[in-house]
Amino acid sequence: MQRSSRLVVCACALVLLAAGPASAAGRKRISSDQYTNPDSQHATQVEPDTFAFGSTVVSAFQTGRFFDGGASNIGFATSQDRGKTWVHGFLPSTTVNSTPAGPYDRVSDPTVAYDAKHGAWLITSLGLEGGTGVAVLVSRSTDGGLSWGDPVTVSTTTGFYDKTWIACDNTKTSPHYGNCYATWDEVFAGDLLLTSTSSDGGKTWGAKKATQDSATGLGGQPLAQPSGDVVVPALSAFADQILAYKSGNGGTSWGASTLVANISEHGVAGNLRTLPLPSAEVDAAGKVYVVWQDCRFRAGCASNDIVMSTSTNGTTWTSPVRIPIDPTSSTVDHFIPGIAVDRKSAGSTARLALTYYFYPNANCTESTCQLSVGFVSSVDGGATWSAPQTLAGPMAVTDLANTSQGFMVGDYISTSFAGAKAVPVFALAKARSGTVFNEAMYATKLPVTAQQLYPLRVVVDEPVLSPQGDRVRPSRRLVIP
Repeated sequence: MQRSSRLVVCACALVLLAAGPASAAGRKRISSDQYTNPDSQHATQVEPDTFAFGSTVVSAFQTGRFFDGGASNIGFATSQDRGKTWVHGFLPSTTVNSTPAGPYDRVSDPTVAYDAKHGAWLITSLGLEGGTGVAVLVSRSTDGGLSWGDPVTVSTTTGFYDKTWIACDNTKTSPHYGNCYATWDEVFAGDLLLTSTSSDGGKTWGAKKATQDSATGLGGQPLAQPSGDVVVPALSAFADQILAYKSGNGGTSWGASTLVANISEHGVAGNLRTLPLPSAEVDAAGKVYVVWQDCRFRAGCASNDIVMSTSTNGTTWTSPVRIPIDPTSSTVDHFIPGIAVDRKSAGSTARLALTYYFYPNANCTESTCQLSVGFVSSVDGGATWSAPQTLAGPMAVTDLANTSQGFMVGDYISTSFAGAKAVPVFALAKARSGTVFNEAMYATKLPVTAQQLYPLRVVVDEPVLSPQGDRVRPSRRLVIP
């Protein structure tokens, strides 16, 4: 939806290996824009989210993007064989363009969850009047994501809602098993972060609740730990910090927010729409992983890395570490990350997968920027990472849906684990024909590997002269990242 912006030199050789492309056979289009209404941009699909449970993967995304906010409808794509084959469609009763028609002009910000206790798949979205978000909606499926009912209204406003998200507690031993949590913000209240809870599979929802300190921000992503505690990382209202807040009583109340980290962000070139929104997941032991785009490790903030912070309790967080996709001397800019964590893994053997967009050269222009989709993975909780792969691209940014905040692939991207493999879903644009775009949803299946390229740890023997200059002290060992 639409809103205004916030916003020792070493004599050694480092061998850099080029990122390898995913096979063309492995990448497949899973949906495209079928609408023909003249007031939005066709054919465009942007901003996918995914969730996987068992062998089923469900993705949801905007379809038919408007320049000044929202889309003609929310599309979905469902695989019941871990990403091998897909069926797709569009949600009913959402907008004037849906079948049957719904009450809203447009719809935006789709995210996906599964409630294992009640056997319900849920897609949350934002109903818009013009470009203003006025209602948080949840669409339900009880047949494995193949068909969807009319949306349930979580909350409405005469103000301006934004950035919906949803997650459910699927741990059978949790005291709050079967609770689902929807989050969003109220823009006209300074981006007041709000959360509502459902305990009946998304059929009904409780009152919206703010945090103890009335925290403000956007893009809050609820994560249910095995204990039943819920941790919600979010971007601050001024897009300069990552925050988190939590509930220990099933959403009855929400504690005060805590600081995860301050943000240092390189402005992404090419008039591409991005924010340093967090992407977050939780492992089997309840450890929370949060990633975002950040330039703190680059000289002069010349480009963004994807950085990560973790927490076991949602209140104390590790210092951000760089995910070493490329050396810090590279020109690559990385942004819009989507992390997945295998929920059957934990700690030092946690399996992570990360999809992101990137430019090979951060210092590009609208006419020269080359946008691609990248992927890395880890089998040791993020201690080491695989070689990067290029899944799609390069794309010209001018072939992407256009918005008043820039060209758009989405404010987020998504990856989920389906069995042993990661399933990323992403927007890919091919050359448009006149005013008709060719931006659709694609997916692939990828193994999670331990191959490591970076950081390269080079051990160097450095001879040092004594103060008298007549002998050499025992050499000391330097480790150069």
